[in-house]
Amino acid sequence: MTASSPLVRVEALAPQFAEQAGVWASRLGLPLQADEADFALQLGESGLQLQFLGPQAPGAVRVDFVEGGAAHRRQFGGGSGQMIAKAVGIQSGIRPSVLDATAGLGRDAFVMATLGCDLVLFERQPLIAALLEDGLRRACEDTDVRAIVERMRLRHGNAIELMAQWQGDPPQVIYLDPMFPHREKSALVKKEMRLFRPFVGDDLDAGILLERALALASHRVVVKRPRKAPTIDGPKPGYCLEGKSSRYDIYPKKKLSAGQ
Repeated sequence: MTASSPLVRVEALAPQFAEQAGVWASRLGLPLQADEADFALQLGESGLQLQFLGPQAPGAVRVDFVEGGAAHRRQFGGGSGQMIAKAVGIQSGIRPSVLDATAGLGRDAFVMATLGCDLVLFERQPLIAALLEDGLRRACEDTDVRAIVERMRLRHGNAIELMAQWQGDPPQVIYLDPMFPHREKSALVKKEMRLFRPFVGDDLDAGILLERALALASHRVVVKRPRKAPTIDGPKPGYCLEGKSSRYDIYPKKKLSAGQ
């Protein structure tokens, strides 16, 4: 985090979580005591969560792949008929390997993993990466979703640098969802953006991110955008899939086929 980032403290919500709180504070270089903190990274029964401490604070944000929205979409989300599935090339006999280079809270990656894709997730913001790591850990303890999250491998760090250092077979598909000033206006997104915007800002390097993704992906790059947002600077997409609030810009390189 930069020097201008808001102050975050780590706190245990009960005495039995004090040791874990100390571990996270050490890992992230955050204080355990800071009365003037703007945010608290909290440890409790429900895992790790980020809470804004100011007036009219929204509820805390955490990653939950077992219950809530993730569970509903896993059970009733429409399977391979979902637009994201079409965007990354999921079809009969085809489950591409995917690099989600802007993983965030992992929602889209979880959908792709639910549909049978193996994923690597990159997340560069340390607090978001911590929430995602904790959510994956807790999900591994649940028999219903363990097999799904075992397809999701998280790496902390800058996606541009990590893509340049990639070893082994390249991902068939690279999925990008860069931060953009005009996001969808659902209440959930509003709450999360209020929490994360001070830390994340806008992805001003989205053009470089796309360039690196196009150099690394073997088959296609997919960029998720708000429906009316401009395309990322750089090559124009080959085609787009448009929904009510979001759009997928697809940059095809090579046709996906079964057995690859």
